Amino acid sequence: MIPTKILRATRVAPVAALIALGGLTSTPVILSQQARAEGPASVADLAERLAGAVVNISTSRSTGGGASGRVPLPKLPEGSPLQEFFDDFFQDEPEQDHEPRQAQSLGSGFVIDAEEGIVVTNNHVISGADEIVVNFTDGGKLDAELLGVDTKTDLAVLKVDASKRKLQDVPFGDSDKMRIGDWVMAIGNPFGLGGTVTVGIVSARNREIGSGPYDDFIQTDAAINRGNSGGPLFNMDGEVIGINTAIISPTGGSIGIGFSIPSALAIKVVDQLREFGETRRGWLGVRIQEVTDEIAESLGMEKAMGAMVSGVIEGGPVDDGSIQPGDVIVEFDGKAVENVRELPRIVAESPVGKEVDVTVVRKGQEETVRVTLGRLEDSEKLASAETKEDKSEGEADVVSSAAVLGMHMAALDDELRERFEISADVNGVVVTEVDEDSPASTKGVTAGDVIVEIAQATVSTPKEALDRLEELKGQGRRNALLMLASKNGELRFVTLRMD
Repeated sequence: MIPTKILRATRVAPVAALIALGGLTSTPVILSQQARAEGPASVADLAERLAGAVVNISTSRSTGGGASGRVPLPKLPEGSPLQEFFDDFFQDEPEQDHEPRQAQSLGSGFVIDAEEGIVVTNNHVISGADEIVVNFTDGGKLDAELLGVDTKTDLAVLKVDASKRKLQDVPFGDSDKMRIGDWVMAIGNPFGLGGTVTVGIVSARNREIGSGPYDDFIQTDAAINRGNSGGPLFNMDGEVIGINTAIISPTGGSIGIGFSIPSALAIKVVDQLREFGETRRGWLGVRIQEVTDEIAESLGMEKAMGAMVSGVIEGGPVDDGSIQPGDVIVEFDGKAVENVRELPRIVAESPVGKEVDVTVVRKGQEETVRVTLGRLEDSEKLASAETKEDKSEGEADVVSSAAVLGMHMAALDDELRERFEISADVNGVVVTEVDEDSPASTKGVTAGDVIVEIAQATVSTPKEALDRLEELKGQGRRNALLMLASKNGELRFVTLRMD
């Protein structure tokens, strides 16, 4: 189980104590008693029925000893608040000798197909293993073959020889039907103890913990510890609605905050790993960023929603102009896009090659375009390429420089390109200086940034930039939406207050 750091935990006093202190009226007490009566009096029958399908996963791998033999550090987003704890947890081991050794690890998993011998676990449980062994509750063992892994969701699918023993499997349930407060049960292998059952509730849904692009975890207070990774989270019907994968803890032990991959996300990944040995996700080919309240206002949107396109990948599915930088995607294939987190998951779950309708807000108007999805796994080389720009040089202008909103701007010439090391593909108005404590400074605008568009209108000279800002003020706009390009051509959007 991957430990993470917590800032503070809050204890809730028992109902009886609150009653004694006069903190509750008689009506809430009656409702609380009714709620408790509807909870499981015992999960013994359920645990006994399901335990045989939950397995322990043991792995071993040869290492070179010393620092090279340590488990690799988890990759966290740059600047993640969790990095400090990961550093403390993984880097406080003393230096070892450099003799080769066998590294071993333990985790959990569960059988989903008894006839085929298919077992599901976490990728980080088996990552780098030379040997994977599935251990059953009766002491039996079977060597496992790795069918496929998905690092983005931390899932792995194994296969054992089902002819060598009778297997028991468990079905997936629908995690989308789970509500906050529903009872759940975890079975797994915490600290190598094996066959441990814990019970709790769904504490929250749609949790983002910074572990990957498709974060959408179920949070539970059912006790989960290291070794529970890859084990199932059951509903009270005995269906797997989550795969336990991470905890928040200052010590590595459970404090009642655990996270499970929802079955709605896992099922499609598992099916693809079984069939192809790899994932095949849909790909739109855009870079996106959050739509803030200021951006929404500058675009005339009633509320902040959707995902703003900050760039289009050259050679990608929408490099034909069907979707453009500055567009806000508000609906994809009939599904509303409420925020920037939702779009990557919705697109990834769509079949490769499918034609979909995408609704965008473009220059204040909604438009629907039809696009054909590419394959995400084929996009790595394209995604690293610079965004294609096709902008013509602006005509000479009598205004060669200007200052507004704390930005000192100038026409982009050869001298300034060389000074700020700006790529030849980047065109616009270069920011030569930013006043301290100005609106531009507070939004992270720096010298060398190039203003490509203002409120979705291309600008190539300081005069065009000034005229566009005056035009926006005349429309009663309080914010100006700027598309900025870095020296390498990477695009981003910022909004600046104009009052």
